[in-house]
Amino acid sequence: MSIDVGERILATLRDVPDFPEPGVTFKDITPVIADAELFADVVRAHAEPWQGRVDAVAGLEARGFIFGAAIALHMGLGFVPVRKAGKLPGPTIGVDYALEYGTARIEVQREAVAPGARVLVVDDVLATGGTAAAACELLETCGAVVPGVEVLVEIEALGGRDVLAGRAVRSLVTV
Repeated sequence: MSIDVGERILATLRDVPDFPEPGVTFKDITPVIADAELFADVVRAHAEPWQGRVDAVAGLEARGFIFGAAIALHMGLGFVPVRKAGKLPGPTIGVDYALEYGTARIEVQREAVAPGARVLVVDDVLATGGTAAAACELLETCGAVVPGVEVLVEIEALGGRDVLAGRAVRSLVTV
């Protein structure tokens, strides 16, 4: 990844104050994916260090689907959707995880990954790290090996990397 891609991401991201609730600043990735050239460069920057090192890419609902599916396609790999509870047909396996106020559940289809498959976890923003950590745990419960977590933006002050201690975590930009 060139520094230019990171600078372009930072110049293109849009902060939306008080969304989805007061006190939260939402990182809007829509302008990044609307710029075809930048989006392609982002996908290449995410994929490059993992080429030949992973067997599949898992994307976290919902914005992780955008990057994860594009990265998987770019790498010639399959895509594994990690969804909110009740959104996938057929037998699923899930994990509950803590949110700031309550809990949530994510799921994958039971046969989504082959035992021993190396699966890269992808999301748009790493904030507190709870969803990414839950996704790693879920995929490992299915028998996958998770060599790393790849995100577009890391919000350093929220400490998400600490929750993923011991895992390779890579962000294209840190704010």
